[in-house]
Amino acid sequence: MAQRKMRWSQLLSARRIRSDGSVAPPLLDEPPLRTDFQRDADRILFSPAFRRLKDKTQIFPLPENDLIHSRLTHSNEVAVIGRSLGFAVGREIAARHGEDPARSWAQDCADVVCAACLSHDIGNPPFGHSGEDAIGRYFRSDGAQALLLAAGLTERQRLDLVRFEGNAQGFRILTRLHDEPRLGMRLTAATLAAFSKYPRESGDDLTDPSVVFLRKPGFFQAERASFSTVAEEVGLLRLPGPALSYCRHPLAYLVEAADDIAYCILDLEDGLRLNLVPRQKGLDALRAVAEQTPHFDPPEDDESNDVVEYLRARAIKQLLIETQQTFMDCEESILSGTYYQGLLDAVPSAKLLQQIRGLSETYCYNSRSVLEIELAGYRLLGELLGELVPAALKVSSARCLHEQKLLRLLPRVPNEADPYERVLRVTDYISGMTDSFAVSLYRKLRGISLPGSVRF
Repeated sequence: MAQRKMRWSQLLSARRIRSDGSVAPPLLDEPPLRTDFQRDADRILFSPAFRRLKDKTQIFPLPENDLIHSRLTHSNEVAVIGRSLGFAVGREIAARHGEDPARSWAQDCADVVCAACLSHDIGNPPFGHSGEDAIGRYFRSDGAQALLLAAGLTERQRLDLVRFEGNAQGFRILTRLHDEPRLGMRLTAATLAAFSKYPRESGDDLTDPSVVFLRKPGFFQAERASFSTVAEEVGLLRLPGPALSYCRHPLAYLVEAADDIAYCILDLEDGLRLNLVPRQKGLDALRAVAEQTPHFDPPEDDESNDVVEYLRARAIKQLLIETQQTFMDCEESILSGTYYQGLLDAVPSAKLLQQIRGLSETYCYNSRSVLEIELAGYRLLGELLGELVPAALKVSSARCLHEQKLLRLLPRVPNEADPYERVLRVTDYISGMTDSFAVSLYRKLRGISLPGSVRF
């Protein structure tokens, strides 16, 4: 695709990007308490959007077992895995390329990957991936399509909605919605680029399932200028054509791998804790990966939780070793933008990971409790959108009293001149909900329950 290569010195740009697409001036009088990339992680960690992940579905919705993962615990664990990968790769990069010895390449790569991993799910709506599907399905309906066409949305704006993507919503949160009056969270270009698994806009002309970074859109039309600035600042390689699309930032491969390792291994651990996965099958699958690590010595009692935790920890360690080595083996093609698969598709344990995913697919993702809450959430979000979107698409003077009251529920009433921006205010509200808030709001709007715990 591209002939030239990306350069590590530019890829780790610490310049901060504002929501209008401009570069923020450096804060020269800041005391040196932390690095720029550590500051990114802190801003993400203390944001309300990150905090709400504690009540968003990972796999098992609204779990009663405190040891089962929510999006919050998942994101924290992905960040720890990513930090290790970033540190290992950064150390190798410095040794291989003779980069500036005055710069801590290992620490910078670790901090960038850690920050991107912390935020990798920050844009996900309630009820897991079924929440994304519910939003997209509503906008694909005949009624919603008629509304969008009548409002004059462009094709790519409509595609932003009908193929709603949590990664694009996450980029919107990080660049615009958090601290919006002051032009967003103002993260570094390196962290924003590493966060972006899919560095392209919406469009059928860009979708290519064979190329991992072209499978989905990674930003909305509303944030197109911001993403363009990020890409130019870190030196991403632009793909040919009029549409805005780029090759992936090399560290985004590590972010993706950290996420894949976490959900692959830890979802199985959750399934074992909930007695959904046949115990011996689950232990054997974990052991096949874990036993490759040096000094492998598991507890003798297969019935204890200790053996599950030991095998999980050793499996993750082995996958860290393999992922780091695969990245360095493929670094040349990654930097030239010609590496088209995920790192875990190429590690020596790839087939063993497929077996683990198969167990999770069979016994966890398709378990009755998971399917029931996903189906309920699917309907719930669609009905909430069906109330809010038609009201938002009307100009404020044309809204009836009920519609005016309905839109006052949003943190910011959608009164922008652009109808596309008004619809995005609704999807911001819906996708920002926690699982329990979405259920509570739905019950109240439907008269199933009223404020003050009055129930019919």
